[in-house]
Formats: sequence, C-alpha cells, structure tokens
Amino acid sequence: MRKSYIPSVSELEAFCSCARIGTTTGAARDLGLTQSAVSRSIGTLEDRLGVALFHRVRQRLALSDAGRAFQRDAENLLARLNEAAVSVMAFGGQSAVLRIAVLPTFGRSWLIPRMSAFQSTLPGATFDMAARLGRVDFEAEPFDLAIQRSTHRARGAHHLHLLDETLIVVAAPTLIGPRQRLSDDDLLSLPLLQQSTRPTLWPDWFRHARLDPRRTLRGARFDHFDMVLDAAIAGLGVALVPEILAREPLRSGRLRRASDREMESGEAYTLIYPERSLSLPAFARFRDWLSAEIAEIWA
Repeated sequence: MRKSYIPSVSELEAFCSCARIGTTTGAARDLGLTQSAVSRSIGTLEDRLGVALFHRVRQRLALSDAGRAFQRDAENLLARLNEAAVSVMAFGGQSAVLRIAVLPTFGRSWLIPRMSAFQSTLPGATFDMAARLGRVDFEAEPFDLAIQRSTHRARGAHHLHLLDETLIVVAAPTLIGPRQRLSDDDLLSLPLLQQSTRPTLWPDWFRHARLDPRRTLRGARFDHFDMVLDAAIAGLGVALVPEILAREPLRSGRLRRASDREMESGEAYTLIYPERSLSLPAFARFRDWLSAEIAEIWA
C-alpha cells in the first residue's frame, strides 16, 4: 500500500502552535495537551514528511526553511477545516439550511425582516446568511444562492430578475426644513453623502439634470447603503439611495423625499444561483416566496 504523507489534524495543530509560540511546553499549554504529546506529534510529522521543520536552539524551536514553507499552508488548512466544521454546525436540529449571499443593506433592511415569514412556510428550515458586495464564485464558495445586482452575474449560474433599481433622494426632515421638495440647485448647496463602492451615483444624478457635477459638495463616505441611510437620518447630509431600501425610514418619518425626481441606475436586483441548487426543495420554496414578496412591492 502506498504510504500516506497526509498529516493528521493533531500533527498540524502541534506544528502551528510550536511555530507560533516557539516551545513544546508553551504549545502544550495552548492546546491543552502534555509536552510529550506535542513532541511526539512534531516528531511523527517530521518523520512523515522526511524533513526537519524546526531547528532546536537553546530549548527554543526555530522554523527551518522547510518549516517556513509549510507554515502558511498548514495554518490555512486548519482554518478551512474550522470553517467547514462551523458551517456544518448550522444544520443542528434543522432539516435544511439555505446558504445565502446577499448585498449588505438589502439583507439588513429588506430581507431579514421578512425571513420569519419564509420560515413559516417551511418548518425545519433555516439559513446561513453572509454579506457580499462582490461577485460570488459558486465553485469555490458553498452558497446556494446570491441576491445581488445584475453586475454580479456569475458565469455558469442561473439569473432571475427581481426588480430594477430606482434611486431616490432622501434627507432628515430637520435638514429639509419647511420646504416640500428641493431643486437640484438646492441639493448642490448641501452635503451629499457618498457610497464609497458606487462613487458615480451623485455625478450621474447631476449629469441627468444637465448640471456640472464638479459643483457638488461632497459629504462623508460610507461603505454600505445602510450606513448612508443612518447618516441621512442623523442629519449629516442628503442621500441618494435605492428606493426599496429607504421604504421603512420613509414610512416611519425618519426620512423624507427631498426630490420628486427619480433615477434608474440601469442595474437590477437579481437572484443568482448555481445548477446544483435546483435539486434543493428549500431553494425552490425560497425562490418562489421571494418572487411573490417582490411582486407585492408593485401590487
């Protein structure tokens, strides 16, 4: 039988701990093992690989060239094993887990408040949700679906149009004052809150109005639309945001429409999913539920 050179998890843990701490005694304390157990794991690993991973210098362990070459891969392997274990833990007591990648603000402001309604249609199902601003690689990541903009279309995946993105201008009532609406010239005199990953939104808005975007008073910058909305609610400036994300603070009165004008961004919210998800009953139920929820927006 061919000899296996694959290290055991205990050997990898002992190696990484010794590389980080520099002694088998310290590594033993770190791992909750005896010093002799750590020493055996290191010896077994070196025998398995046929190289010295450490130099023993005055009761200290210093990585050899081979050890330095091995350290990064060993740490990455342990991290990936831990991620896989934590991911599987999401199945505890559940018959199905949907792994969802979603735009951060869409997830926080629109999707999560509605997820209990979805769960009521499929008892025993739960979800593992992660925020993603970039395109999802379904071959490298274990997501069952992504809800993102149309620019994030993934090669080899299915794409279901949900709704076009319409942008509106909102601000705190205290910032607008007694005026019902602000003109585009009025907007130019106010701090314009920036979404750092989409820096062209305000320039596009003023170009559509045939105004010079170089005249804009640039306000604070934020990573996500939910931060932009919070900043607008706090009166820090005027926000240009997707209408679907601003519905709740508009309904509650924390924000007001600052302009009657709207702008189509040319992008759309899209359900993106790999072929393998079609075999998941929970996915099919979620896709149909999501489509119905979106349809209610326009009802």
